[in-house]
Amino acid sequence: MSSFRKKASFNKGTVVDLFCGVGGLSYGFLKEGFEVVAGIDTDTSCQYAFEKNNHSKFINWDISGLTGKMVNSLFRKGQPKILIGCAPCQPFSLYSQKKEDGKWMLLEQFSRIIEESKPDVLTMENVPRLIDFKKGQLFQDFIQKLEKQKYEISWNIIFCPDYGIPQSRKRLVLIASKNKKIELIPPTHKPKNYPHVKDFIEYLPKINAGEQCSKDPLHRAAGLSKENLKRIRSSKPGGSWREWDKELVAECHKKESGKTYSSVYGRMSWDDLAPTITTQCYGFGNGRFGHPEQDRAISLREAALLQTFPKGYKFLSDKQNWQTITLGRQIGNAVPVKLARAIAKSIAIGLRTK
Repeated sequence: MSSFRKKASFNKGTVVDLFCGVGGLSYGFLKEGFEVVAGIDTDTSCQYAFEKNNHSKFINWDISGLTGKMVNSLFRKGQPKILIGCAPCQPFSLYSQKKEDGKWMLLEQFSRIIEESKPDVLTMENVPRLIDFKKGQLFQDFIQKLEKQKYEISWNIIFCPDYGIPQSRKRLVLIASKNKKIELIPPTHKPKNYPHVKDFIEYLPKINAGEQCSKDPLHRAAGLSKENLKRIRSSKPGGSWREWDKELVAECHKKESGKTYSSVYGRMSWDDLAPTITTQCYGFGNGRFGHPEQDRAISLREAALLQTFPKGYKFLSDKQNWQTITLGRQIGNAVPVKLARAIAKSIAIGLRTK
C-alpha cells in the first residue's frame, strides 16, 4: 500500500478515509487544506468520483481484512494522522427494514482499525439512531474502547441546516483526539438564515419526467407512470397524499397500517428545507422528493446539490456507463460536503491550538 503515496502539498495533517464512497467527507477535508492520501471502500463504482475530485487514490479493500499497519503505511511521516469515516448507516437508520443487518459490525471493524493504527485524530459521522441501536450498547462499547486508548472525545447530534445544508436532517458527529478535546465548531447558520431548496436548485434548466438535460447528464429525472403523473399534479409543495382525490390514493395508504406514512409522494417547497436525501431520492414515491413546481421527482444533479456537492463535482467519466440506482446510492450515502468542511475546520482549529 505504500506505493499509493503522493507528494505532500499540505501541512495540516494527512487523511485516510474509510468507507469513502464517492468522497463527500474527503472533499470537505481537501477544501479545508488537508491532504487526503487514500480512500478505502469495497464499492468500485465510486472509484472515478473519489479519485477525480479528491486527487487521491481509491483502494478497493474490505475493511475486515484491513490492518492498522496497512493504514499507517499510507500516512505521511511527521504529520498528524487523521482517520475519518462513516460506517454504512443503513442498519442504524429508521429507513432500514433490515434492523439486524450485519453491516452494523463494520463499526466494530472501524474500532479495531483505530486501535491498531492509533491515529492522532479520528472522526465518525453517522445517523443519530446509532446511539440507541441494540439498546445503546454498540455506541457505548465504541466510546469505551476509545477512552481506554486515552482519546479525548466529543460528540454531538447536529441539525444540518445549522451548518448550511438545506435538508431537515440530523446527524451524529464524533471527534476524538489524542492530545486534547476537539469540539465541533459552533453552528454557522440560524433559523432566520437557513438555506432553502431554491437556493441550491432553482436555477437549473427545466426538464420533464423521464428527460435528461442536454448539457448535464446528471440532471436527469426518472420517468413517471400515468398514475403517478396524476398524483404529482395533484400535489402541493409541502403537502402529502392526504390532499389527493380518493381515487389517486394508493391502496396501501388506505389501510390502517399505511395511514401514518405521510412522508411519501410529496413535493418539496422552494422556501423550505428539503427532506433527508436518501439513496432512493430520485423516486417520487420514495419520500418527499417531488420537485417544487415541475411534475417530476428531483434529478440526480439536484440531489447532489442538496447534498452540497459543488456543481463541478465529477461523478462520471465521459466513457462510464451508469445507472440511476447506482448514482442514487452514491449520492444518498455521501456525507454532505458542507458538514464535512465543518468537521475538517474543527479539527484544523484543534490541531493548531495544541
